[in-house]
Amino acid sequence: MTEKAPAPDAPSGSAGAAASTSAASPAGIAPSDERPVQWAEREPVTKKRHIGLWIGLGLGAAALAAGAASLILIAPGTTIAGVPVGGLTPGAAADALSSRVSTVEVTLNGAPQNPIVTAAELGASIDAKALADQAFAERPAWNLGAWFGAPIEGKITVDSAKAEPLLRDLASAAYDDPIDAGVEYDATTSTFVTTPAESGTGIDLDDLTASIASAVAGDSSAVSFDAVASRVDAPVSDDDAATMAKSINEMLAGLGFYVGLERTVPVNAATAATWITVVDNDGQLEIEADRKAIKAAVDALPPAVNRAPVNAQVVVNSSGDVLRDISAGVAGRALGDVSTLAEKAATQLEKGNGVIDLPVTETPFATTNLARVIDVNLSEQLVSVLENGTVVDSWYVSSGRDEFATRTGSFEVGWKTPSQNMGDEDLTQAPFYYQPDVKWVMYFNGDEAFHGVYWHSNWGTPMSHGCVGMPEWRAQWLYDWAPEGVDVNVHY
Repeated sequence: MTEKAPAPDAPSGSAGAAASTSAASPAGIAPSDERPVQWAEREPVTKKRHIGLWIGLGLGAAALAAGAASLILIAPGTTIAGVPVGGLTPGAAADALSSRVSTVEVTLNGAPQNPIVTAAELGASIDAKALADQAFAERPAWNLGAWFGAPIEGKITVDSAKAEPLLRDLASAAYDDPIDAGVEYDATTSTFVTTPAESGTGIDLDDLTASIASAVAGDSSAVSFDAVASRVDAPVSDDDAATMAKSINEMLAGLGFYVGLERTVPVNAATAATWITVVDNDGQLEIEADRKAIKAAVDALPPAVNRAPVNAQVVVNSSGDVLRDISAGVAGRALGDVSTLAEKAATQLEKGNGVIDLPVTETPFATTNLARVIDVNLSEQLVSVLENGTVVDSWYVSSGRDEFATRTGSFEVGWKTPSQNMGDEDLTQAPFYYQPDVKWVMYFNGDEAFHGVYWHSNWGTPMSHGCVGMPEWRAQWLYDWAPEGVDVNVHY
């Protein structure tokens, strides 16, 4: 190393001198040659590597991720309708299932130019969401026992509303529409009768659906289907029509306008046939009622429904006891508001109900008492019949004579008989007479009675053993007029 020359001495009292007295310099180096000290950098501390820890954390995270995934995925090996959905979420499985079904291409063999249509165009579908949810519920991925389970069945359907028009357009030769059975009125029998159904032809949608399902299950994107005519039964069968005809004919038996249980205005079958028609509504037979025709019948109801009350009449005695009903009372009635009756009747008929209730206001009837009395005037030998104090009729009779004179007093008609033998065939025995076949007998006081006499006509003269005799036709009229219990007055 080359040594540097020593520097000249510094003046006395200078800063350098002061410096020299404050610190000793290293040997061989003059104070004037001093420089700032630069320290070397400290060597870095070697870091410890934790490779095993990082590996452990990675594996744990992966395990956690796998465990979490198992909670939202369907178990491996799961299929729905032949479509694999294992390892998918329910949503993804539903999408895969719907896509698989809708994209199947169907070649219609036998149709002009063998057209190809998709299952979606035919309206093919499957309830993908419900089936996917079912698969996840029954076979979650976390359940190892559910892995690679048996296939889950899934029903594929074809919407006839979409398939029929398309197939008719592409394979029209396969279609010949059936004719439904029907119901119509027969004036000869006055009943509703059936017309027969006729079968037709068309493409069997069940077979078409089965072909699509087979393609889906076989993981095939295309399928051939023979678009040939198959028998198609009419939607409305002969049995359907017979059931409807029977129902209508039963309804006709009681069809009419009712006040309570009374069929006040019956409606005959011929009239009903102008009210109702059986129509075919998309394969269902239904009754269709003509509101206008029914309204005309409703407008004609008042004369047949309205009536004045009819009072009842009863025979009574002097005590007011009812002895006989002469005529029943009938309440009066007036038809009420019928502004909505035609619509109501039409609605009922369409439901098979022919009992049409009428709105009426009733007026009660009164009861008239007929107080009947038979008056016997022995002095005049005259019978008079009175009703409510008024003489209705009178005629001459023959009463008892001498010691057999008819007894006076107030009595009531008791036992009655249209015919009997009186007396005794043995004339040696009391009462010492015999009169067979005496007509219209009405007892009023012991053995005293009113009756007909055919053995004499000496009216106005006492002739009997106490009875009041009269011509047979008079006796019959009195027998009918006077019920048991009628008052009898006998006097002079």
